[in-house]
Amino acid sequence: MEDYEGQHSVASRYGSLETVRETYLERARECAELTLPFLVPPKGHSGSTKYVTPYQGIGARGVNNLASKLLLALVPPNAPFFRLQIEDFVLKEMEQDKPLKTDVEKALGEVERAVMGNVEMSADRVQIFECLKHLIVSGNCLLVVEDSGLRLFPLERFVIKRDPMGEVLEIITKECVSPNSLPEDIAELVQTQLEGDEKTVDIYTHICRRQKHFEVLQEVKGTIIPDSVGKFPIDKSPYIPLRLSSISGEDFGRSFVEQYLGDLTSLEGLTRAIVEGSSASSKVLFMVSPNGTTRASHLAQSPNGAIVEGSANDVSVLQVNKLGDFRIAYDTMQRIEQRLEHAFLLNASVQRQAERVTAEEIRFMAQELESSLGGIYSILSQELQLPYITRKIHVMQKSKKLPALPKGMVKPTIITGLEALGRGNDRQKIVMFLQTLQENLGQEAIGQYVNISEAIKRLATADGIETKGLIKSEEDLQAEQMAQQEQAQMQQMQDASQQMAVKGMPQVSPEAIEQTVNQLQQQQ
Repeated sequence: MEDYEGQHSVASRYGSLETVRETYLERARECAELTLPFLVPPKGHSGSTKYVTPYQGIGARGVNNLASKLLLALVPPNAPFFRLQIEDFVLKEMEQDKPLKTDVEKALGEVERAVMGNVEMSADRVQIFECLKHLIVSGNCLLVVEDSGLRLFPLERFVIKRDPMGEVLEIITKECVSPNSLPEDIAELVQTQLEGDEKTVDIYTHICRRQKHFEVLQEVKGTIIPDSVGKFPIDKSPYIPLRLSSISGEDFGRSFVEQYLGDLTSLEGLTRAIVEGSSASSKVLFMVSPNGTTRASHLAQSPNGAIVEGSANDVSVLQVNKLGDFRIAYDTMQRIEQRLEHAFLLNASVQRQAERVTAEEIRFMAQELESSLGGIYSILSQELQLPYITRKIHVMQKSKKLPALPKGMVKPTIITGLEALGRGNDRQKIVMFLQTLQENLGQEAIGQYVNISEAIKRLATADGIETKGLIKSEEDLQAEQMAQQEQAQMQQMQDASQQMAVKGMPQVSPEAIEQTVNQLQQQQ
């Protein structure tokens, strides 16, 4: 691979891009100190590093809670988060051949289930959850979808360069490995370059975008590993760089915690002041007047309930007398906590302080908070879900676990996250519309003017429920209606036959009744 901007090695190129990353990394460390310190360790950390423990725990709770909600929304368990969709022009041609369309949709459904089965069996969801926590705290993360599974690179282990449109131009990762893990010829060369007690080496992986593909190579101690040189299509890249929020003109993203860093810093200071003040206030000291008749030694040595000589006026208890100041700090801390609970979608934030809070009120407030994640869902659906599932399908096809899909005719479409929010809003509108009809026009108006079967299908679609085999089709309803009519006609014929028998007229046999019903149906 040719050098960039006059640089002579990948390591030197990494060093030049590292200076751009330093500002984002320092900000990420500030955010991690108040939430999960181990996610972005301090500079120069090692395995024995002691991390700072925050005085407040709402930052850690908020990050874990928000990451869990995003995980369940983006990669829900036991439910597909994507659909294989046929291109519109191909779909129009298939409309004329319904058996073919049914067979194709059935085959695509089998492919979807196979891919989701592979996702469920792998440990990808664990890595995605860890990735989401990094995005919330540091704003940046790099996922690598390898044949064996997912790998995660935190912000301090990769650099990236983007064009003005945000498209990836260059990625360099840095790993610390043992020379024994390298190819034999490279390992022997590296061993001669180790200095002193050095037991590990830095390996750099360089991914560079060309016209229609990415080129990749690895470098150790200025030497390129021949087996690592390769290329892959742009739309099937195993390297997925993620941002929680994209800033125009910036190579790295900003984190969610950074938006509320002021509140977290204030809460940390107030919590520390109240904890330390409470600790000082809880210390009990008895003071004895030096000029009084009461002896301090008598008080210290006397058991509980003993009778001693002295005067109560000679003894006093040391008090801080800071209750008013603590009250102001505590009230301010509570208001900040409430704001942060809303921001991180904690359950306590959706219930107001009142004697009676209805379930509908809680559900409405929770839905409002969920809708605030629309911006996060939109960028993650394009930068995480779609590249991840595209690469996953490519890996399974390469290992012969999936058949090759027609090129340019089938594409994956994301149906969770932002799409689910839209369906949730549609559901709310349908329910409110039906309630308005019932309240103002009565139940009869719904049955008279509303297509009930279509309303049921739309509500099921809004909740993400597969209606195939669950909701009766028009053919099933017509068949049931005809069966009911036949049964009613046969019952009428039997009743008439019984009345004729009571009057002494000859009774009609059941076979004759059934024959008459069949003749009537043929006439209709």
